[in-house]
Amino acid sequence: MKTTVLVPTYRRPQDLQRCLEALQNQQRLPDEVLIVLRATDQPTWNLLEQNTFSPLTIRTQIVEQPGQVAALNAGLDAASGDIIAITDDDAAPHPDWLKRIEAHFLADAQVGGVGGRDWVYMGGTLHGPTADQVVPRPIGQIQWFGRVVGNHHLGTDKPQEVAILKGANMSYRCTAIGSARFDPRLQGTGAQVHNDLGFSLAIKRQGWKLIYDPAIAVDHFPAQRFDKDRRDAFSYGATLDAAHNETLILMNYFAPFRRAIYLGWSILIGTRVKPGIVQLCRLLPREGLQSWQKGKAVLQGRWQGCRTWLGRTKKLT
Repeated sequence: MKTTVLVPTYRRPQDLQRCLEALQNQQRLPDEVLIVLRATDQPTWNLLEQNTFSPLTIRTQIVEQPGQVAALNAGLDAASGDIIAITDDDAAPHPDWLKRIEAHFLADAQVGGVGGRDWVYMGGTLHGPTADQVVPRPIGQIQWFGRVVGNHHLGTDKPQEVAILKGANMSYRCTAIGSARFDPRLQGTGAQVHNDLGFSLAIKRQGWKLIYDPAIAVDHFPAQRFDKDRRDAFSYGATLDAAHNETLILMNYFAPFRRAIYLGWSILIGTRVKPGIVQLCRLLPREGLQSWQKGKAVLQGRWQGCRTWLGRTKKLT
């Protein structure tokens, strides 16, 4: 099967270099590496002009619109592989990454997507359990009331079918993708969080299997984001966008009865990251005024997400 590795990037040449060097060391080399970048990103262009990264076949695709959604969609439009493997520029796939991905697609024609674990390093230190500490846990699931469970970075003991693949380490069969694209209604000017959630559910809704295999691994070094979605501090706008995007995606995916359950749970209870009323009361003693700002941002994002969904514009196929 022909494989395209798709890497969207913006102003992170050192991270991209580490990613490409990891792709050079793949046991099963990609048939092409497609770098999606902006015309104005001169540091990245300099890297690509100064290094050949042999034996990789590297193609570039220019995107003018800011945001990860536009970059990923431009990559999907330009990719030529039977398998499209997507990773972040701040991730470094393990040497057997593509070999293991291809094996899953070859083994089962009903598999539409394959992903795996990202070993997250914060400041050079592993975040999460080591390999000998892995225990079975829910991975990439949506609970009946709408809570999204990721945990992709924590790993599990064996491959399993999931509902969600993580953007730093996911791949799809081209025939499963078809005309589906990442949802352009998602808010944000950079990361546009939860775009992987929406795309995973779009593929799953068509009846394809999504497989999470912890042995399909990348080392992930979360890098600087050049938008309001900072990794190290609370941002009202980023929290609002995350709540909007999650709400839009799940309202689009759920049947009417589950939509009502999800809205009730998310507004009354929620999570620590996207608190509803109950979680807000729990956070108040520890976070003070910031908890109220977080709660307000989430509520506003939920409201905007419902409005976007009701508009039914540019609906994801």
